[in-house]
Parts: sequence; structure tokens; C-alpha cells
Amino acid sequence: MQTNKQNLGRQNKFIFVTGGVLSGIGKGIVTASIAKLLDLYGISTTCVKIDPYLNVDAGTMNPFAHGEVFVTDDGGETDMDIGTYERFLNKELSKIHNLTTGQVYLDVIESERKGDFLGECVQIIPNITNSIKEKIRRVAEVQENGIVLVECGGTVGDIESLPFVEAIRQLRLELGKENSIFIHVTLAPIMGPVGEEKTKPTQHSVQELRRIGIQPDIIVVRSDKQLSSTSKKKISLFTSVELESIISNPDAESIYSVPENLYNDGIITSIIDKLKLPSREMNWKDWKAVSKTFGKNKKTINIGMVGKYVSLTDSYVSVNEALSHAVASMNCNIKLEWVESEDFENDIENLKKLDKYDGIIVPGGFGKRGTDGIMLAADYARNNAIPFLGLCFGFQLALIAFARYVCGLDDANSIELDPKTKNPIINILPSQKKIKEKGGSMRLGGHDIELVKGTLAHKIYGKNMIRQRHRHRFEFNKEYQELFEKNNITLSGFSDGGRRTEILEISNHPFYMATQYHPEFLSRPGEPEPIYNNFIKAVIEKKNSMKK
Repeated sequence: MQTNKQNLGRQNKFIFVTGGVLSGIGKGIVTASIAKLLDLYGISTTCVKIDPYLNVDAGTMNPFAHGEVFVTDDGGETDMDIGTYERFLNKELSKIHNLTTGQVYLDVIESERKGDFLGECVQIIPNITNSIKEKIRRVAEVQENGIVLVECGGTVGDIESLPFVEAIRQLRLELGKENSIFIHVTLAPIMGPVGEEKTKPTQHSVQELRRIGIQPDIIVVRSDKQLSSTSKKKISLFTSVELESIISNPDAESIYSVPENLYNDGIITSIIDKLKLPSREMNWKDWKAVSKTFGKNKKTINIGMVGKYVSLTDSYVSVNEALSHAVASMNCNIKLEWVESEDFENDIENLKKLDKYDGIIVPGGFGKRGTDGIMLAADYARNNAIPFLGLCFGFQLALIAFARYVCGLDDANSIELDPKTKNPIINILPSQKKIKEKGGSMRLGGHDIELVKGTLAHKIYGKNMIRQRHRHRFEFNKEYQELFEKNNITLSGFSDGGRRTEILEISNHPFYMATQYHPEFLSRPGEPEPIYNNFIKAVIEKKNSMKK
């Protein structure tokens, strides 16, 4: 068994992943799973996500519309699929791994204004498509040797995606068949009381893909259950894809089971054959040990997530995954319920509903709506010894709640929520005061954080310095630090030479911590982020003590 990553020579190989039938079909999980399989096969891999919207990045989009904004260490505000890739591959990606229409058109237009195209008529083909290809190749240069997986967002046939589909069609011609393949992800719905699988959506989707010049090499079919051999044969016949390259991707107990499911249906064999990869063994040992921990465990804990975007779970996908990593490591299941914070503002008696939860999390967010309810929940968790974890905005609101309900500053607030507040517990970052453009202008990416010795944070991380990712414009006003510490709140982490406050904790409580940073972005299956791990550990200990 070779342990070193395979060097594929001077040229990278590419796998282009497209999707059909409908959006949200799971292309990100499929792409990440294939990348993981190749990684287990001993080949270096990386992933690129193409998003066909005109936003330059995901940072200015509503989480209801697009889901979570995942932040890379270099400060990229990216699509949540970048987070999926990082978790599966256990490697850091960068902002260049998320390519958008906005980035492409902005670069081409700026080049045109500078005179780079003098005498030319700037057009979609070749100028836009050349820019797309250049950006994809740029990732390949960073990757050096290996395989680059490129996921094309949206659904084949969408007008927004056409320039990207054309660009990857051209790349196939330039790269050659042995250096690139197309994988198309589709859906086979089950209709009627007899449970008949319908292959027509897949057939029509492939027809649309072929109409714009791409013949898929492999088709991955999403379905409720394992695709029947009859359906596979029908899809093969009508799409001109070999039978052994029709891969079933049924619903799985966990997303971390998908790589093994795809492998068992032959996807790696097909990829090896088409890309002319060397024959070798899979190194399953560590991954299978991790993926099995996400099975059905007997113990279950109930966690309430109090926030403003609770109706769309994708708004907090990294938080959800970080929690799943932590509970899986402790052979436990989690029942996660999203709690609308405005309910507490409408009737304070609704706070008693929090008693049914073993722990409470307040994730990130922006804006005034629902914040008073979040602060009431944070204070309720403090008073009633419910394990509590606040993240970013949750950190800020927990501080304001402490100022109001413990320090006696009834009008305490954030400059963001009340610019005229007399007690600005949360102030705007100095670097943000003169900023007018909103896109990509927050305090973003990784920053080193020094932990105070003797604190719970220092004990949790077991080191003096950690590095964590951020996304915020406001910060704790250190003028109030002495008042807080007099009232027994501990500020246990600082960055930027001590100027930025990063962690709060309260002693004599089962677990009450909050962070300005987003620890969920660094959590991995089999390697849960320490603060999440200790939060879940405290939840389990509290639950067990209640039974005695």
C-alpha cells in the first residue's frame, strides 16, 4: 500500500460535476465524496465551486436565499459547499476555490476599462469563457499535481450557468479525454403507491446537457433507495453512458456514509478507467472508523438553537455539522430544534420552553430583529444552569444581556442595534468606521488568539495560542471590561495584541461560554472543534446528573 499522494505528472486532471432536474440535489456532497475517495486512493485532490450568481461573493446574500456564508482562513466569504469540501478533505481551501459570475464579469470589465482589449469587441465567448478557464487553472496551479474537482452550481439549462458550462466544454477539448471527465448528478424520483422509479427526469437532463455540447462520462443518480438494475439499464440506454458508470446514490444515514456508498456502486473503478489512473488499494481504515460513529446511538441529547434564521437549516450548516462531529465522538445522537427568538419578545413566559433543552446555542446573525429575545434566552440559560454556547453575534448579545441583567445597565446595547445608546457594550471596529462598501469589508478570516492561562478556554484548547476565523464589524467595548470582571465574568481570549476580545466565560455554571470567532468552521469529522466538544460534554454531564 502506497502512503504518499500520487504524482500525476506535469498536468492536473479535472473532474467536472454538473447537476440536473432540480437545485439542491446534493452535488456538493457528491463532489466532496468523490474527492474524499480519491484522497483515500492516495491521490491529491482539491475542489472548486462555481456559483452562477452576479454577486462577487456570498457575503452580501441573505442566508434564507443562499444558506450559510462559509469563511476561509484567507478571508473569503464563500458558498457553504467550500465548508463541505474542507470537512471531507480535512484541508484548508482559499477564496479562489469559489468562483462566481460576479468575479468573472468584474475582472473582464475592469480589464476592458484599462485597455487590455483595445481593438476588440468584448464578448461572452471568448473573453468571459477565457476568464473562467483562467481562474480554474489558477486553482490547479496551487494544487500542483493531482485532481481538481469543479462543481458547477445551479441546474443545467439555467441561463446563468451557460457561460460556465461552455467554459468547461472548452476545457475538455484542451485537456483531452484522459485528463478530464464529466460527472452529471440527477434525480430519480419515486412516484405512485407502487414505488416506481422514474428515469425520465434524468434522461431529459442529459439531453439538455448534450444539447449544449457535453456528453457525461458518469451519471450519479440521487434517489430514496438503491437504484434498480432495470432503471440503470434504461438510463444507460437513453444517455449513452456505460451501464457500469450509472452510479446509485441513495439516501444515507449520514453524509459521511456517501463516499462508501458511491465506492460500493463502482464510481472509483469508473473514474480510474476513464482517467487512466494507476491501480492501487484504498486506505479505508481511518475514514470508516470515523463514518461509523455517525450511526444510530442509543443516547440522545436535546439542543435548542435560538436565532433569527431558524426556518432554513442551511443558514447554520457548519454549526449543525460541528455539533454532529462532537456528539458522534461521544457515541450520542442529537435532536436539534430551531427556536425563533421573537417568541420570547411576544411573551416572556415562553422562555420556560427552554427548560426542555439540555443545552442552548445562539449562532451568528445581523440586524435588530429578534435580538431582545436572544438576550432573554441567554440570561435564562445563565440563571437556570443550562449549558450555553454563543457564537459571534451570540457572543455580543450575551455580553449585552450580562450588562443589562447583572451589571444593572438597563439601556446597554450595541451601536449596531441602537446608535444612540448611552452604554455601547458593543462598539464598531475602528477599521470599519470609514468603510462605505459592504462587500468583503468586514473583519474576515483567520486571526491568532492568545488565551489567558488558568481559564476554561485555556484548559479546553490546551495551548496558549489558537487561530480561528472571523466575520464581524462590531466588537466588545473594552471600557466595560473592569465592570464585567467585577461581576464575575471572565474574558479569556484576546487577539490583535490584546485589542480585540474573543471569549467570555462564566464560572460556577455547567458551561457558559461565547466566542467572537466561528469555531464551527474548523470542526472536522473525527476531530470535533474543542469548544463544541466541551459544550456537548457538559450537556451530557448535566443530563446524566439530572437523572440521579
